[in-house]
Amino acid sequence: MITIKKVKSILFLFLGLVSLVIGVAGTVLPVLPGGPFYLFAAFCFAKSSKSIENWFKSTSLYEKYVEAFLQKKGMTRKEKIRINLVADFFIVISVFYVDILLVKILLVVSALYKHYYFIKKIKTIDRNRTKQRAS
Repeated sequence: MITIKKVKSILFLFLGLVSLVIGVAGTVLPVLPGGPFYLFAAFCFAKSSKSIENWFKSTSLYEKYVEAFLQKKGMTRKEKIRINLVADFFIVISVFYVDILLVKILLVVSALYKHYYFIKKIKTIDRNRTKQRAS
């Protein structure tokens, strides 16, 4: 018999795998940010099972992208700009293709809030200083 806990575990595992694949694509493709997808994958894997969470935490992807973000509690200016440009690109495309005025307004407001959040709430760290600490 399948329980609700088992269904949740399978759903989180599936979402984690999809997010991991998109994150890997984002590492290879310069227009897609991989970091946020790795963070989401880590969250999903943690919710799916302890053994999968431990496996993901042992990968180099986790160490490079997720752990670095969690330890630094911020992003470099380059990372912030890249993520915002990609998100803005998709938001602008959506604004042009959607015919509903309320949805267009919500898209613009969410884009403005995204910029506010990245500027005011996420700490900007100096890339050179983090490289010196790693050495």
